[in-house]
Amino acid sequence: MKAKFISILLVAVVLTSCAKEEMIVVSPNELHESVDKVTEIMIHDIFSPPVASRIFAYPNIAAYEIIALNNEKYNSLSGEINELKEIPKPENGTTINYQMAALIAHIDLSRRLVFSEDKIISFRDSLYMNWEDKNKALFTSSKNYGLLVAEHIAAWMDSDNYKQTRTMPKFTVDTDDATRWQPTPPAYMDGIEPHWSKIRAFTLVRPDQFKPVPPPAFSLDENSIFYKEVKEVYDISLDMVKKGDASDEVQIAQFWDCNPYVSVTKGHLMFATKKITPGAHWIGITKIAARKMSYDFDDTVYAYTKTSVAIADAFISCWDEKYRSNLIRPETVINQYIDENWKPVLQTPPFPEYTSGHSVVSGAASTVLTDIFGDNFSFDDDTETTYGLPIRTFSSFNSAADEAAISRMYGGIHYRAAVEVGVKQGRDLGAFVVSKLKMKNSVHSKPLK
Repeated sequence: MKAKFISILLVAVVLTSCAKEEMIVVSPNELHESVDKVTEIMIHDIFSPPVASRIFAYPNIAAYEIIALNNEKYNSLSGEINELKEIPKPENGTTINYQMAALIAHIDLSRRLVFSEDKIISFRDSLYMNWEDKNKALFTSSKNYGLLVAEHIAAWMDSDNYKQTRTMPKFTVDTDDATRWQPTPPAYMDGIEPHWSKIRAFTLVRPDQFKPVPPPAFSLDENSIFYKEVKEVYDISLDMVKKGDASDEVQIAQFWDCNPYVSVTKGHLMFATKKITPGAHWIGITKIAARKMSYDFDDTVYAYTKTSVAIADAFISCWDEKYRSNLIRPETVINQYIDENWKPVLQTPPFPEYTSGHSVVSGAASTVLTDIFGDNFSFDDDTETTYGLPIRTFSSFNSAADEAAISRMYGGIHYRAAVEVGVKQGRDLGAFVVSKLKMKNSVHSKPLK
């Protein structure tokens, strides 16, 4: 009788343990919250658009590699992503919650990549406390594995030449050459990330793999292509002034501004207003699409990872061209040769003009998102509501990318060639990412439903 009682007690303990383990379900919302927290911190810490793209990519890849280890739908990126080696596997017999381990790796790498670590640690600890309270043993094993993978990815990350570029010389401005980029008002900042093309790409064979055609040659001849494009920017801005701030063009320019550091001068004081970067905007769109489709945790990690890889390589491709062509901005040309009092609708960002970064990134991101979610995927973009801007509705990712590209002309910070060539450059790169990364097994190759 005593033996029977003990057996019943053991069964009860096992069942209770299993029930407790099943209670730990890591939801896609927790991943969205983690990504949102990283975006919030990047805004606070004022990371430039290229650097921000790197901050998104590595944590997503770490999370994805863990998910791919346990989900037959997905393939590892080792051998597909440049120099990425297989992640270590859990010890035999170890019980792992792979979603939990993936999110832990994501958070730990994010912590390493930002300045304000305390903000991520606070978010992390709240999750840790909840998981540990539900099942300490499972949490501990999952945490240990997630951190092990984070170390593996961090070692690979540290070899991408980023640290070396921090010590490279500033960009030299040639003030004697009227065709070359010059720092612009009001802050007259140095050109940011002039060595970004030296960062190891994720999929690109070389940074100039999608080298665009050269920009129109600088000329003040009124019949030249370059001068006509300068005049087009100027004329559009004058027309926008007549229409007022409620015009579609102004609304579009402001919605896609995505300048992380806008200098504001009041009297003798200069301070910054902070916003998300172009890459962060498209990461936000990825979240919107994943939620609309009710993606589970694993599918959400897949969407974030593929999109962030394309965005990161788009910045490398674009910045390679920016500091090769080193083209002067519309604001400088117009102030010097047409109207010394003219100001663009948007503040000119501190780097050369050609090609348009937002256009390249938007072209790449929209191509990858179309591959993931399908064409003609309509969505309401509320990414900019935090900054007091209304929701905009798009019929597809491509239509959003086209609007993001033309917004740079409306904003007065790019010529037409930079916009049109830039979005093509991005789409070509995005198509390459789609063809190169075989992340899903063939039976799951169609957009997720």
